[in-house]
Amino acid sequence: MAKKTKKLEDLFHETLKDIYYAENKILKTLPKMAKAAQSQELRAAFTLHEKETRGQVKRLDRVFRIIGKPAKGKSCAAINGITEEGSEIMKDFKGAPALDAGLLAAAQAVEHYEISRYGTLSTWAEELGYDEAVTLLDATLAEEKNTDKTLTGIAKLVVNVKTESEDEEE
Repeated sequence: MAKKTKKLEDLFHETLKDIYYAENKILKTLPKMAKAAQSQELRAAFTLHEKETRGQVKRLDRVFRIIGKPAKGKSCAAINGITEEGSEIMKDFKGAPALDAGLLAAAQAVEHYEISRYGTLSTWAEELGYDEAVTLLDATLAEEKNTDKTLTGIAKLVVNVKTESEDEEE
């Protein structure tokens, strides 16, 4: 029996399952990061992004319906590794001046992963003629880019400055 040839549609579906898993994993991680954050601005950003992520999962549910597949994730080693690093930072830097800077770095690693995935999925959806999926994926991509920009602003204007001044006091 001949092995089925894998097509772009198959890759799209597999990558969609990957990001679906990732988003659900992130939903479990963001409240922990918000609780650990020392900066009010960072805590607020994590809380807002948790709300956005819930909407992103709903959009992914719609994309699965568009392609006629069940909304189901598959374990993603990349997001597992990135979130594990975030957990280590929360443990190793608990109460330390550099905690928020570490949380920001971990959060931005997640955002950059998501930006990469959503950009790819949107391009493939366009190629496959899933116009409604393109709209949904692009909406999420825009949110992820905005979150990354917000995190960069918090890092530059609040967290890194505060961390540096606290380091100088010691």
